[in-house]
Amino acid sequence: MLDADGSRRTGFLTVPFFVVCVFYFLVFAAGYQLFPVVPLRLRELGANLAESGRFQTAFMLGSGFGALFTGPLGDRLGPRRVLRVASLAVVGILVVYALLKVRWVFYLLAPLHGLLWSALRTASVAKVGGILPLEHRAQGLSIFGLTGPGGVAVGPLVGLWLMPHLGFTWMLVLLAGVFALLYALIGALPREATREIEGPVFQWPDRSVWGGVAVMGLVGLSFRPMTPYSAQEAKALGMAWPAAFLTCFALGMMAMRGLLALTGMGRRPVALMPGMAALTAVGYAMLAFLPGGLARHLSSGLVYGAGYGMVHTLMLTHLMETTPPQRRGAATGAFFFAFDAATALGSLGLGWVMQHGGFRWGWAIGAGLMTLSIPVAHRVVGRRPTLASGPDPSVILEA
Repeated sequence: MLDADGSRRTGFLTVPFFVVCVFYFLVFAAGYQLFPVVPLRLRELGANLAESGRFQTAFMLGSGFGALFTGPLGDRLGPRRVLRVASLAVVGILVVYALLKVRWVFYLLAPLHGLLWSALRTASVAKVGGILPLEHRAQGLSIFGLTGPGGVAVGPLVGLWLMPHLGFTWMLVLLAGVFALLYALIGALPREATREIEGPVFQWPDRSVWGGVAVMGLVGLSFRPMTPYSAQEAKALGMAWPAAFLTCFALGMMAMRGLLALTGMGRRPVALMPGMAALTAVGYAMLAFLPGGLARHLSSGLVYGAGYGMVHTLMLTHLMETTPPQRRGAATGAFFFAFDAATALGSLGLGWVMQHGGFRWGWAIGAGLMTLSIPVAHRVVGRRPTLASGPDPSVILEA
């Protein structure tokens, strides 16, 4: 297609772009198939309710610490190479999961799997940012940003359906085959030149980002029990749709992002953050205190997802506004570390509460933790950006 002056217009709906979108969607779909299913498998192998959440704890600790290193590593090696190596390694881990008959090996492999998950996330974001032409980057990234929530919506449905039909072993073999195909598919992406970057792989971020890190830590503490325990509560209540909360959670995220994409977020989007944190807390409180089963999961999932998705998005946007370009890798790593490490602790601590006091007590404490993030978000909003350049459009925000 040609512009008015006769020059060729660069599009963004290219084959490499679609490849990365499909890859990122499947990374989240596969992850969210495992998160509710592995605890059920651990229960089959003799774990109690509290212990069944420890896989998620170990996984997210690996992902959190890995985020401090995998982003800068991708800058040095190139995201294509990181995606291929990580996807091939995931194939091996999924095959091992399929063959396991003892619980402790799941906990041993989970941190390594989490590290690879971190590499897949950061390298996918970097790769799609490099593929998109500058004039279409914002538009392309808005489409790419729906792939993660889309995977979250589909994953639990597929995983909880496949588990009784195929069994855990064959379900994991199927997932391993998917990642083997993705490994080959990533090979078709354009190669990048390896860049020489000065400084250590690990760098502490500037103090200006710690307010945002604190918000995401509180969000993470409250969020992680949702994936291993919402389906277990649904099964305990005899609900016909165990993935109802997680599916509606993803739909709520996508709906709110789509709505704000149409209506706009104003000149300073971060100003919406306290309101979105409050909406997230309301959704959590609905899960804790509303009566019933399926209707409670459906409604609370939609409200919680609508708020949660935008807290995540707005916080990363603010991080890009307040961090110098040469320090954004370290800042992003600290952001993901805080969220992932906190989700690991939340799964462990609130799982213990649910084991001893019931699901509702765990949800109630999670709602309280989410409420604590609201005044911290107000404090972050009150700090004006120090950079005149505004947010970096090359950063896309995930689920």
